[in-house]
Amino acid sequence: MTFAVIKTGGKQYKVAANDVLKIEKLDAEAGTIVTFDQVLMVDGEVGAPLIEGALVAAELLETRKQKTVIIFKKNRRHNYRRRNGHRQLLSTVRITEILTGGAQPTIKAAGVAATTDSVTEAKPAKKAAAPKAAASEATEAKAPAKKAAPKKAAAATDEAAEKPAKKAPAKKAAPKADKE
Repeated sequence: MTFAVIKTGGKQYKVAANDVLKIEKLDAEAGTIVTFDQVLMVDGEVGAPLIEGALVAAELLETRKQKTVIIFKKNRRHNYRRRNGHRQLLSTVRITEILTGGAQPTIKAAGVAATTDSVTEAKPAKKAAAPKAAASEATEAKAPAKKAAPKKAAAATDEAAEKPAKKAPAKKAAPKADKE
């Protein structure tokens, strides 16, 4: 029985024909044929690090969420409790065939799919900063500049000019005579 070790989603899987396994989410539709070109080992032949011209073809059955994993954090005697859940997206695939020597998947294996999606580990693309800068310039052009508010000190002097002058303080009472 031939087997292969493939790498996908940062993990390695030992697979054989007609195996059904759950792997990290793939960007493909259900029913399509995907090929894994990162083959580390076929039968007893070990690659350095990959085997040249080796492919593993698989049919994508479905993509769904995994069972919920609960993350619970607690600090004793501090009334600190946090509960969080996570559901990972997994793709279920059925391995159709293991190919070596640069062979392509057969029509029988291709089944429903007209095109073959190749699955490779790609680094995430960096987002360009230029579109953000252009968007911020566009929002600045749309919003007119606001006028500065008048200063409070200037407003206070205007009010003082309009009000009459303050009255003089009241006179103090005469000192009381002693009772002697």
